[in-house]
Amino acid sequence: MPFFYSIDIWIVPVIIAALWSMWASAKVNSTFKKFSKMSNSRGLTGADCAMAVLRAGGVNDVRVERVSGNLTDHFDPKAKVIRLSDSVFAATSVAALGVAAHEAGHAVQHSVGYFPMKIRSAIIPATQLGSNLALPLVLLGILFSFPTLAYLGVAFFGLSSLFQLVTLPVEFNASNRALEALKDGGILVGNEITSAKKVLSAAAMTYVAALAVSLANLLRLFMMVNRNSRR
Repeated sequence: MPFFYSIDIWIVPVIIAALWSMWASAKVNSTFKKFSKMSNSRGLTGADCAMAVLRAGGVNDVRVERVSGNLTDHFDPKAKVIRLSDSVFAATSVAALGVAAHEAGHAVQHSVGYFPMKIRSAIIPATQLGSNLALPLVLLGILFSFPTLAYLGVAFFGLSSLFQLVTLPVEFNASNRALEALKDGGILVGNEITSAKKVLSAAAMTYVAALAVSLANLLRLFMMVNRNSRR
């Protein structure tokens, strides 16, 4: 058998997607760092911004708290709290306000019952279960020559890809809500809006890259199972 047939060619898209993901992550950090040096003209902090976006969206039951770490910002729908990182909570940079507004955008989504967010929340338990069972089922299926079990493992892994897919509209919509609130509320003006958009666009690219990584791994896993099931 020629050597190139023994090479797992399906690892190539995985490597490409992984490199893209690394680049996207680096891009977020560099973009955030760049616009962290640009203060907003009103002198508002990230916490101020998040509260302003919440008020504009008619949300009055969500708290804003500080959390340690760098870019560990997130919205917790169960606790109804927006947690802003050290580099965002008290910072007055355009980058900080963009991130804070994005997280507030998630809170507004939750308040209005944004459908893709409901779907994402609903599939989280299945996704977590699938992530734990996928590879063991694939390996057992291959080891004991039980293709059905292996394909079931692939299907479970596919739940992770589905989660990443549903995440895209949730994240893009939160950023759109954030930018509209920043502009309509006069929180940021002129070039500040453009700068905040660059920060949010860079962050959005990480979710696209994460989906690409998941799909590439799903394809490789499927081809591996398919190859072994024919032996």
